[in-house]
Amino acid sequence: MKKISLLGSTGSIGVNTLDVIERYPENFQICALSAGSNVELFARQIRKFKPALAALFDSTKVDALKELVADLDVKIVSGPEGSVSAASFPEVDLVVSGVVGSAGLLPALAALKAGKNLALANKETLVIAGELVLKEAARTNTKIIPIDSEHSAIFQALNGEKTERIKKIILTASGGPFRTFSLKQMENVTVKEALNHPNWSMGAKITIDSSTMMNKGLEYIEAKWLFGVETNVEVIVHAQSIIHSMIEFVDTSIMAQLGIPDMRVPIAYALTYPDRFESELPSLDLAAMGDLTFEAPDFERFPCLQLAMDAMEMGQTLPAVLNAANEIAVQAFLDELIPYKDIAELIRMVMQNHRPVPLQELEDVLEADRWAREETTKLITVTH
Repeated sequence: MKKISLLGSTGSIGVNTLDVIERYPENFQICALSAGSNVELFARQIRKFKPALAALFDSTKVDALKELVADLDVKIVSGPEGSVSAASFPEVDLVVSGVVGSAGLLPALAALKAGKNLALANKETLVIAGELVLKEAARTNTKIIPIDSEHSAIFQALNGEKTERIKKIILTASGGPFRTFSLKQMENVTVKEALNHPNWSMGAKITIDSSTMMNKGLEYIEAKWLFGVETNVEVIVHAQSIIHSMIEFVDTSIMAQLGIPDMRVPIAYALTYPDRFESELPSLDLAAMGDLTFEAPDFERFPCLQLAMDAMEMGQTLPAVLNAANEIAVQAFLDELIPYKDIAELIRMVMQNHRPVPLQELEDVLEADRWAREETTKLITVTH
């Protein structure tokens, strides 16, 4: 029986993780759950999975949650400290992080520090503090198992292979809803259009990131940390989202992982690793799929991808600044405070205004994150 702490249980990854766990009740037990602010759904999850600990990030809604689960034997905690408590819960074997954004960093570090293996869907953790996170994992001899479909694909393709024999990693990207849009068309993109992803059902923030290809930029940075910062990583647009990523080895052999575009597949692999369980999900029907196509990314129409690559190349605190500026800009677009095309421009301006410093300790990351959020907010106020 593998004991699980699930962070971000009411989000897309969290809901899918619970769906997988519910299918294998004899193999998994939920010991701790954490959520952001969706009290009603969180209460239903607590009632169904009966964790010993439940952490609600939004402290203002704790009383409402306590009232909804008053008849249950569950300890309720709140705020950032509550997420850390869930991540480091003593009985837990595996922590699944489905938290959105930079809020996932502190609980991820807490999990590794407590000696817990980490199934990571929160790419921002490695984007903003990859060096610190990997050092902590090495110090405590803990594993980081990627959940993102692309990184799970690479992780699976590497099974039994030597990382030093990698020639390059090929990250596939769907291209999002605007893959065929012209620059002119993209100037007037609406929130509704940007949230309409052709292949995946995800939360609002990651869906917008997919539409700008910032999501692929963040995955580019994450891949560098997970599989070697010196490793050559390329991005290719694969509209069907069937090949989730590939590795070319030094002998020019290419290993690919294929599957239906359903996050429950990589989630199940992360939960069961190093084993695999039989799945009730439909198999991939290649004959029905027909053509699988590939094209180079267009950096002019999708500048966020280049910005992310530049941030990783320059390193230090710049990836943390990139991520924070993107989070603020995306939310501003969702709130209809800025037009779609200004997301990338805001990030570019904030990166240009930043003076990177070496990333030596957690405080360096937190300060860069704080500065970038303040700077982006200021630019939005001044220019809009």
